[in-house]
Amino acid sequence: MWSCSVNDREGKKLSEDGTPLSERIGRSELRKIKARKQAVRSIWSGFAMFGIIGWSVVIPTLLGVAIGLWLDSNYPSGRSWTLMLIVVGLFIGCLNAWHWIAEENRNMHKKE
Repeated sequence: MWSCSVNDREGKKLSEDGTPLSERIGRSELRKIKARKQAVRSIWSGFAMFGIIGWSVVIPTLLGVAIGLWLDSNYPSGRSWTLMLIVVGLFIGCLNAWHWIAEENRNMHKKE
């Protein structure tokens, strides 16, 4: 597994790839510390993303309800404007949420 050799000139233990063992251990620990910080940050950013996605669906749907109620009260017809605009608002909100998720996915893969 790990075959360490002793370098005669420096007296340092070397790993298989020729770098000092202490350097490899140090780099490994720095990666672990960075991963822990990112994990905590990603939990809170995940909760924030839920909020953004939720509001990006709710706001267009509520706008559809408001405009539909106004149209139904001022321009009555055989069709329900409210119902149609709820569906349109929900569709627009879902497209908006999909955009946010796709953007976040691109950003996550860009960082890696």
